[in-house]
Amino acid sequence: MPTHPLVFHSSPGQVIAWRDGAPVTVGAFLADVARVAAALPAGGHVFNVCRDRYRFTVGLCAALVSGRISLLPSTHTPETVRQLASFAPDAFCLHDAPDCAIDLPRFAWPEAGQAAAVADGPFVVPQIDGSRVAAYVFTSGSTGAPVPHRKTWGFLVANVRAAAARLGLLDARDCTIVGTVPPQHMYGFESTVLLALIGGLAFSNRLPFYPVDIRRELEAVPQPRVLVTSPIHLRALLAADHALPPAALMLCATAPLAEKLAGEAEARLKAPLVEIYGSTETGQIATRRTAQGATWQLFPKIRLEARASEPREEGDEGPTVWVSGGHVEQPVPMGDALELLDAQRFLLHGRKADLINIAGKRTSLAYLNHQLNAIAGVVDGVFFMPEHDERASHDGVTRLVALVVAPTRTPADLQRALRERVDAAFLPRPLVFVDSLPRNDTGKLPHDVLAALVARHTRSAPAKAEGTTVSTTALSFTIPADHPALPGHFPGHPVVPGVVLLDHAIDAIGSALNRPLATWKLSSAKFLSPGAPGETFDIAWDATPGGAIRFTLRAGERDVASGVLGSVAGGEPDSGAAARSGARK
Repeated sequence: MPTHPLVFHSSPGQVIAWRDGAPVTVGAFLADVARVAAALPAGGHVFNVCRDRYRFTVGLCAALVSGRISLLPSTHTPETVRQLASFAPDAFCLHDAPDCAIDLPRFAWPEAGQAAAVADGPFVVPQIDGSRVAAYVFTSGSTGAPVPHRKTWGFLVANVRAAAARLGLLDARDCTIVGTVPPQHMYGFESTVLLALIGGLAFSNRLPFYPVDIRRELEAVPQPRVLVTSPIHLRALLAADHALPPAALMLCATAPLAEKLAGEAEARLKAPLVEIYGSTETGQIATRRTAQGATWQLFPKIRLEARASEPREEGDEGPTVWVSGGHVEQPVPMGDALELLDAQRFLLHGRKADLINIAGKRTSLAYLNHQLNAIAGVVDGVFFMPEHDERASHDGVTRLVALVVAPTRTPADLQRALRERVDAAFLPRPLVFVDSLPRNDTGKLPHDVLAALVARHTRSAPAKAEGTTVSTTALSFTIPADHPALPGHFPGHPVVPGVVLLDHAIDAIGSALNRPLATWKLSSAKFLSPGAPGETFDIAWDATPGGAIRFTLRAGERDVASGVLGSVAGGEPDSGAAARSGARK
C-alpha cells in the first residue's frame, strides 16, 4: 500500500490555519503535531472532543503519526461513551474544556509554554501508510449502539482529493475554510479538516454558530474564503438581513437545501453554492449546484446500480441503489431513494425510511419539510410520522405530526398555507407550535430526540379532526399559596377561584398567539374539578378553521376546566376581559 503525506502543502512557510485571526504556518503546525504526539498518554484510541478546530486537527494528526486511531461518534452522551469504552477499552479522551466530564481517562490539550520551535533544515512531512486506520466514524445503529466504520488514510486521501478536484480546490493554496459544523461530524471532518490537510488549504480554528459570529469569522480571514455550512445555519445567516462578506465558494450538506435558499445565498455572499451528497459509509460521492437545479453529478469513477430488494414492510418495494468504484472500497447500499437518470446523474427523493403512504397516497418527509419551511414566517419546522398508532384518527390511520417555530403566524393561517402546498392526506394532526427545535451542531434532528419531543407535546392531546392545531408555548402555570384571591375560598382546604384559572389560561393562549386579552371573548366555560394552589395546570388547546379556540385545563391526568374563546369583532374589549384584567391586580 502506498504512503501519503500527512499534509499536502508545499512549503513550511505556507499558512495552514488561522487561530483567532492569527496565521499558523505549516512548519509551526507540524511542530505542534510532534509536541502533542510526544505528550499523549498510553492508549491506542483517542476520543477527540476538542471544540477548537485547530486543536482537534493537531490531535488527529498527532494520533496518526503516533500510531493511534481517532474515535468520532455522532454524539457524546454518557451511553455513547460507555459503548465506546466497550469498543476500545484503551481509549482516552483528548479535550480542551476545563469542565470536561466525559467518563474516560481524560487528557487536557497541552498548550505550549512558548511558541513552538520550527526545526531548521529540510522540510520533512510525515508519510502515513495508506492502509493505516486513521479513524472510526460511528453511526447510530438500529439497536441504538454506535456502529463503527473504519476509515483508512488511503480512503480519506482518495475521497478528499476527488472532492477537492470537483470543487476546483485541489492545491488551492490561498483558500481559507470557515466552518459552522463541528470537526467530529463526518461532513465537518471531511470538509473543514481533511479538505485543508489533503487539499493544501488553510482553515479557521473557530466554530461560529450565530449569524453575527459567522459574519465576523468570514471577515477575520482573507479572501478567497470557503464557507462550509448546513441548511439550518445558512437559513439563520440569511434571515439576519445584514450585509455579508463575500466568499469564493459555499459548501452545504447534512439536509436537503431548497433551491430558493441556495439562490439567495449565492446572491448575498456573491459566490456559488455547491451541495454535497454522501454518507458516513461512502464518504462524499456527488455534488450539485442547487440554485441551478435538482440533479446530482457523481464524482468520476463512482458508479450507482439499482438492485431489486425484498420488501421489508409495506411501502418499501423500491430497489436499493448500491455505490461502488472510486474511493469506495466495497459496494455500499444506500438508504436513500435515488432516481438514476444516466451513468453519472441522479435525483434524490429523500431517505427510503422517510417515504410514507397515507390513504394510498405517497410522499416523503423531506418534501413535506421543504413545503413547511418554505412558508413565510416559518423559522423552523419538521414533520414526524409516529411509529405506533397513538395518533391514529377515528378511521384507524396513523396521522402525521408537525412541530413548527413560527412566532408571527397564527395556527389557522398556517394550516391554510399548508393546505395550498400539500395534499389533505398529509396535513399534520396536530400541528404543534414550539419555541425551538433541538437541532444538534450540524442542524440535524436525531430521530430519538424528535420522537421524545413529539411524545411530550402530544401525549395529552387526543387525535383531532383534520385542520386542528395544538400549541405548546408557555401553556402551563401554577397559582402560589399566597395568591391574594385565595383567602375566603374554603379556609383549610383552599381552592383556586375559577375566574383566576380562566384568567391565566386565556393570558397564556393570548401570549402564544401574540394577541392581547382585550381581543378575546369567553363564549363558554365548564369547571370539571377543583384546582388547588401549588398544582401545575397544563393547557391543551386547538384552533378551529373558523378561528375559535377550544381549550382544556388539566392538573396531571385530571380535567379541571374547559372552554371556548372567540374573537371580539373589531378588537373591542368585552366586559369579561376587563374583569379578568382587574382580577390580576
